[in-house]
Amino acid sequence: MGKKIKKEAEPPPKDVFDPLTIESKKVATVVLMLNSPEEEILAKACEAIYKFALKGEENKATLLELGAVEPLTKLLTHEDKIVRRNATMIFGILASNNDVKKLLRELDVMNSVIAQLAPEEEVVIHEFASLCLANMSAEYTSKVQIFEHGGLEPLIRLLSSPDPDVKKNSIECIYNLVQDFTCRTTLPELNAIPSILELLKSEYPIIQLLALKTLGVITNDKESRAMLRDNQGMDHLIKILETKELNDLHIEALSVIANCLEDMDTMVLIQQTGGLKKLLTFAENSTVPDIQKNAAKAITKAAYDPENRKFFHEQEVEKCLVTLLGSESDGTKIAASQAISVMCESSGSKEFFNHQGIPQLVQLLKSDNEEVREAAALALANLTTCNPANANAAAEADAIDPLINTLSSRRDGAVANAATVLTNMAMQEALRVSIQSREAMGALGGPLRSANMLVQSRAALTVAAIACDAEARAELRNSGGLEPLIELLRSKNDEVRRHASWAVMVCASDELMAAELCRLGALDILEEINLSVSRKNKFSEAAYNKLLNNNLSLKYSQTGYLSSSNIISDGFYDYGRINPGTKLWPLKDLCLQEPNDLRTILLVNNRSDVSPPPSTEDKSSEVGYGRSISSSSSLRRSSKEKASAGFGSPTEDKSEPTSGRNTTLSKSAMKEKGSRKSRGKKEEEKLKEEEEVTAVLKGAREGSSDKEWAPPSDPDFCVYVYEVTKSILPITNIREQIEALAKYVAEKMGGKIPKEKLQDFSWELHISELKFQLKSNVVPIGQIKKGIFYHRALLFKALADKIGVGCSLVRGEYGRAWNEVKLMNESQKGVTGGLPPPEVYIVDLMFHPGGLMKLKSKEADLYRFL
Repeated sequence: MGKKIKKEAEPPPKDVFDPLTIESKKVATVVLMLNSPEEEILAKACEAIYKFALKGEENKATLLELGAVEPLTKLLTHEDKIVRRNATMIFGILASNNDVKKLLRELDVMNSVIAQLAPEEEVVIHEFASLCLANMSAEYTSKVQIFEHGGLEPLIRLLSSPDPDVKKNSIECIYNLVQDFTCRTTLPELNAIPSILELLKSEYPIIQLLALKTLGVITNDKESRAMLRDNQGMDHLIKILETKELNDLHIEALSVIANCLEDMDTMVLIQQTGGLKKLLTFAENSTVPDIQKNAAKAITKAAYDPENRKFFHEQEVEKCLVTLLGSESDGTKIAASQAISVMCESSGSKEFFNHQGIPQLVQLLKSDNEEVREAAALALANLTTCNPANANAAAEADAIDPLINTLSSRRDGAVANAATVLTNMAMQEALRVSIQSREAMGALGGPLRSANMLVQSRAALTVAAIACDAEARAELRNSGGLEPLIELLRSKNDEVRRHASWAVMVCASDELMAAELCRLGALDILEEINLSVSRKNKFSEAAYNKLLNNNLSLKYSQTGYLSSSNIISDGFYDYGRINPGTKLWPLKDLCLQEPNDLRTILLVNNRSDVSPPPSTEDKSSEVGYGRSISSSSSLRRSSKEKASAGFGSPTEDKSEPTSGRNTTLSKSAMKEKGSRKSRGKKEEEKLKEEEEVTAVLKGAREGSSDKEWAPPSDPDFCVYVYEVTKSILPITNIREQIEALAKYVAEKMGGKIPKEKLQDFSWELHISELKFQLKSNVVPIGQIKKGIFYHRALLFKALADKIGVGCSLVRGEYGRAWNEVKLMNESQKGVTGGLPPPEVYIVDLMFHPGGLMKLKSKEADLYRFL
């Protein structure tokens, strides 16, 4: 037998690479391996990188610099499950780095990560994929990407995972997502509430806490609150509160309950299960500030219901809330103040806080924390509304100064609430004076300029409350507060516009302020507002009328009407009718103009340096000149006394004889009693007076600039005032007064003019001569000796106002004007059994001077319109 020969092994094929085992000590080398096509190398490289990333933030940054993130994103969709798993684990760790998050958003890998949450994937992949999403969802842009790629639904499904890490990561991600309103409102559709409630039973506190925090956010939505109630969520929450071992969860549980109490059905459920008592217990007995805070918040929500307020009041919750005001925690102080602001809807609670609570709230107004000041101001605002006793208590606690200081707060709510308290306090005169003495008006300038509409509205209302006093109005003007107040009239907000109009109306209580408001454009803005049906309000109309009432010249020119309460004062002038939006020239400018062919401007001015000459006769039938002319104020006082007596008794018919009356105003009586000598003297005096008036008016135009300008004087009108005061004011019968005054006016203006001779009455030439003589378009009313309807009506109104005879002045068309008076109708007294309503009459000053025509009569129509 031959010897056996050993068979030689076949050499490997030439095209096959021999296996190579490499031990790398550089992470950069491993990162390069991520581009390998071999699954085993990829799996081992990923495992090594995972371990490297676990060691710290610096390693994560190193991997980012080495460009490991981009090749890893491709491995998320690798066919090999191990490679895919290891890549997912790396991203779970790397996603906690902010720079990595930014790059992942740019690479748009969210869809690949969410795909790892599929049910068929391993638990480990679920854990790290959910961890990656939890880390990414901390930023808003990533929240949007997760939601848009459908990540919410698989996350909710994973809440039922058997692995606690998966549950923790999933609920944490959901908690971050529901911070966004869109995600929050979608949650009920996905039926997430039952799964979240199940997490409350977890043995891991972090999972329970995250579940409670998530519920605390989603229960801000009404639908979520209903689902929580329907799934017996309140039972779970109450059980947590009853378990002392779970005291670390009590804060969040109370927060969820506070939200749920906004739902009425949940409110009833809490009442039935005794939950309100538990809330009180936590508020009273707990020493943990956050528990106290959330318990107070829950009480606040519950107290919106009247029945709950009644229950809390019976349990003396007020004492507990006052105690919480003294907490060292600002959050607790805020919550307690908010609870007080709701509890004081109950009158019993309001009364309790009058004795306790208000001083503590006033102290909180001095806090450095703006939110504390805002909450305290809110509580004080509600406590003092419609409650003078609490307003006084606040003043006694020295609240005025801190309230005024709060007006400069950076928080709009604090400013608005402080303004409300000041408004409530200003309802009492003594407190209003005290507020004003502390320069509150100056502090309101900032709030009036605020961009917040609530602040604007409350500040304007405070101005309206305080500006009743002249000093307050002056301070507002001097501090520059009128400009922003007037600007608020342009607001598109109805309440702001209404309160600003109210404030302007109050500020226009004196002529100086009214003039300033008009100068700043308030009248023009109010006129524009009142032309709009949607923007006008009662206050804008009242403010407009108030401004006009302090500028009667403008009112008469714009409206053609002055009421009996519009008392013509010195300096009034009738410019004639002007169209809406047309500016009325100031009297000074009109006086300095050269005469032209425009309508004559009629001036009423009782101020004069020229004293009436003394009378040489002292007869009961004639007017004496021995005394100085009475002031309008003294005349107005005496006329008011007379007028009240006149309206209190029936008037006499004008046809009845008036024995013992002064009848010097008729032309016949004057002719009978006046001698030729006295007439000569009067003519000389009249010529002298005209020369003096001319000199005065000329001096007013040509006076030096260093002298203060004054309107032209009117000595004749001064004499008229004196004469009617002497002869007509003493008449006790109002009807006779009117008749006598009408005859007097007609006599001074050219006498009776028959209707058929009206066209022949050459008054125009007389007026033109006066304008030429005075070298001005402005003619004092007393200088006109030939006047028609509108001259006589103005003179009648001016003289009637001087002696307290109530009458209105109405402008008609084509040079017509007339006076309306109200008189009692004697014939109806017995029918009504009491004083009948007065009737309106028109005073005839032209055709039958002294005649009275009923307003709606044919005779009155002929007088006014034909």
